[in-house]
Amino acid sequence: MRINSNKKSKTRRRFIIESVAIFLIIASPFIYKIHVYFSEDPESTISLFGYIVDNNGFPDLSTYVWFLMSKIVPIYLLAIWFFTCKHWWYHIILIPLCMYTFQLFEVIYSEDEFIDTDNVMWLLPICMVVIPFVYFIRVKLYDKYVHGIDLEAMDAELESFKEREKQDHLSPADTPENSTDRIDLSEKVSKRTLSKIFKQFQHSLKNLFNISL
Repeated sequence: MRINSNKKSKTRRRFIIESVAIFLIIASPFIYKIHVYFSEDPESTISLFGYIVDNNGFPDLSTYVWFLMSKIVPIYLLAIWFFTCKHWWYHIILIPLCMYTFQLFEVIYSEDEFIDTDNVMWLLPICMVVIPFVYFIRVKLYDKYVHGIDLEAMDAELESFKEREKQDHLSPADTPENSTDRIDLSEKVSKRTLSKIFKQFQHSLKNLFNISL
């Protein structure tokens, strides 16, 4: 009963999360256009959860909200794509996601009059980590499914070969008693062969003498 309740709770939670994600995707054009409902008066402000929002250096509040929505909407769309993508290259989505996040951070907290300027330099550490990681995954998949090179299978085969070599070195066949038995057996076989050759030679000589007589 507890397992079924856990499955039901997980299913319900997943259904709620997916419903919210679908709603945000459907509503993205309307969320982006929300700036038209804000004032174009340069002196106008709004109070949001006790926090006063002004134009923050933009010509008016409507322009400021438009710029914020042009960053916020791509951010949550890319976040939904990142968490739901099942392709091997999904980590690369972090680069545009971080770019929009840095741009949003810059416009909210920067005190200068310039926007979208220094955020490219902030992306370099992320690119240096994400790009080699994605390229490494791509090389492994390309070698496996295009060239037929499975590195894991090769490593497993090498390990098994090393194990067989160790077993051969430690096998009872290499003990002194077994080596002596092999020497005795080889001597017996060689003696039998020599006696057989000698008998064939005697038989040939008898036949020769009988013909001459």
